[in-house]
Amino acid sequence: MLDAGEVRSTPLSRANPVAKLAVATVLAVGLLLSVDVVTAGTAVLLELLALPLVGLGAAALARRSALLALAAVPTAVLTALVGVDSGAVLLAAGPLTVTSGSLEAGAAVGLRVVAIALPGVVLLATTDPTDLGDALAQVLRLPARFVLAALAAFRVVDVLGEEWRQLALARRARGLGGGGPVAGARDVAGRTFVLLVIAVRRATVLATAMEARGFGAGPAERRTWARPSRMGGADWLVVAGGVLLAALATTAGVLAGTWRLLLT
Repeated sequence: MLDAGEVRSTPLSRANPVAKLAVATVLAVGLLLSVDVVTAGTAVLLELLALPLVGLGAAALARRSALLALAAVPTAVLTALVGVDSGAVLLAAGPLTVTSGSLEAGAAVGLRVVAIALPGVVLLATTDPTDLGDALAQVLRLPARFVLAALAAFRVVDVLGEEWRQLALARRARGLGGGGPVAGARDVAGRTFVLLVIAVRRATVLATAMEARGFGAGPAERRTWARPSRMGGADWLVVAGGVLLAALATTAGVLAGTWRLLLT
């Protein structure tokens, strides 16, 4: 029986990693052109509707998107507090004010962060690291060192997640953390610093080990592949779906009159 937090195997989840990267890139470019709540909100809604198609359920999404919420919520709140004021004043506390315009801008920024990051969550959840390395090397023909670095980084994501949980348990056993928002913030900051040190040490050891084993040495054209990676018709349909999703979100913003090109 499949656990609620696991990812189901579907045709979209089995798509070539390059196709998923292309979808994430197209969506990111489309959303970076404008900061408006309609475009970003439509993109988030369409992405959430597509999650069952990639085999990612609510439990799996919640387990993998904690850092996403940690980035989106403070960004939205900070934008609402210090953004350009316009419209009616909703809240005033000394130099900080929240107006209808700044609140809308905060919501737009927060939703845009979610909309851009969700395809990355899907990529991490549904892609085997070896498949990603094969696709980057064979389809995009990227340099071997870059591919191996990406493969190594991809593999340690889950390891660092487990390290984060172990750090929380260790600090709790020592009586650290908890006791209010300030103590909680200190706990997160402390764990983040320790995790950064662990990541740097792990990366150094991994790089040394890969160099010692000759990874990336020799001409790439002589390399043979145990698992060929190709972009098939179904993969191009996935890319087309990403383009359609970005176009629908942009169209919704244009029709609502909220879409504004940032470069103008």
